[in-house]
Formats: sequence, C-alpha cells, structure tokens
Amino acid sequence: MTLLTTPAVVAAVTVLVVLGVGGALTTIDGWYRQLAKPRWNPPDWVFGPAWTVILGLAGWAGVLAWGQATTAFVRGLILGLFAVNIVLHMLWSPLFFNWRRPDWALIEIPFLWLSILSLIVGLAPFSTRASVLLVPYLLWVSFAAFLNLTIVRMNPPFAPKR
Repeated sequence: MTLLTTPAVVAAVTVLVVLGVGGALTTIDGWYRQLAKPRWNPPDWVFGPAWTVILGLAGWAGVLAWGQATTAFVRGLILGLFAVNIVLHMLWSPLFFNWRRPDWALIEIPFLWLSILSLIVGLAPFSTRASVLLVPYLLWVSFAAFLNLTIVRMNPPFAPKR
C-alpha cells in the first residue's frame, strides 16, 4: 500500500480536523491560568506537539488496520471504534476549558480511556503494529487523567467533599 492512498488521505484530513477543532475548543484564559496545578504539570506549549504526534500515530494505526480489513463488517467496526473515540476525544476540552468543569472532564476520561483500549484490542487482530501505535495515546490520556484528578483536588469546589 502506498502512502498516498485514499485511506491515508482520509486519515490525515481527519487528524488535521480533530487537531484544529480540538485547538479551537481549548481556551487558555485567565481562569485556566489561575487554577492551582501541580509542579509536574507540563508547560502549555507541550500539549500541541504531543497531541499532533499522538493523533498522527492514531491516524497511521487506522490506515494500517484498514489495509488489513477484508470485509465491509470489519471496516465498519474500525470506523465505529474511531468514531466513538473521536467524539469522546473532542468532548474533553469543552468540558474542562469552555464550561470550566474539570470535575465533569474527569468523569468523561474513563470513557475516553476505554475507547482507546477498545481501539487497541479491536485493531489487534488486523494489525499488531496499529495496536502498538495507539499505546502512546493510552499512556498520554492516563497521564492526563492523573493531572485532571490532581487539578480537581487542588481547586475546590471541584475537590470531593470529605
């Protein structure tokens, strides 16, 4: 399969759209800057490149799995897994930044995490490499979940009542 096939172009455009919309839905303003954050919180500039690499790898994973799909059912499964993941991926930023509800964003993360795990498991029968390419995504969202939890705990009223 050559690099410039229809699935590769679709994947690249999808990644660019997700990155663009995600960036547009992420408002770094005074509210965010004034939140108490742990010392190990990455600088703001790290997130754009990290997401670019992670979502690029996810797009590549989709192309690899698609190339090994032999039936319309399998292609539908692959598209469905990615569609669910994209919706959950796109939901987190507005919850956290626009609605200013890190606590709601924290509730959403396990669903996002499970969608990534579903992609890893669901793509494995068609492409082991595709599954491996999604591991950084799972690890980054795991880190983000811990960071989100820490921010919620450090910023009452989001902290759980004791």
